[in-house]
Amino acid sequence: MGFNTGRNKGGLVADINVTPLVDVMLVLLIIFMVTAPMMTQGLDVDLPETTAKSLRQKEDPVIITLDKQGKIMLGKIEVSQAMFRQQLEKLHGTDTEKPIFLKADKNVAYGIVASLMADIKDAGFDKLGMITLAKEDRH
Repeated sequence: MGFNTGRNKGGLVADINVTPLVDVMLVLLIIFMVTAPMMTQGLDVDLPETTAKSLRQKEDPVIITLDKQGKIMLGKIEVSQAMFRQQLEKLHGTDTEKPIFLKADKNVAYGIVASLMADIKDAGFDKLGMITLAKEDRH
């Protein structure tokens, strides 16, 4: 009910009660604040450090991630090594000039990284790069 001054006796009050709207919006805000950190996915990769500077790219590359347990992620999708080869061949059929970046954990055996690099080259990709961390200058 609204405040009635007495002029419009028996008339309708045209005020909007915004309290329920504010309550609902605050509950939604809390829900989004709690669930937003849970929505980030990916593998925890400890990248090796190098002194090389990063290169600028004209297009978005395909990023392949290899963690220390040997899990392979093609973009944001986890794949097995056999599936990895199939997906690379599909990707090569759509865009042959797309660069591929390999993001491998520094604790992964060199043989596994070399095997992935060979699979990428066998699929027909020539633009292969490695993602590393830049070493901080220590003087």
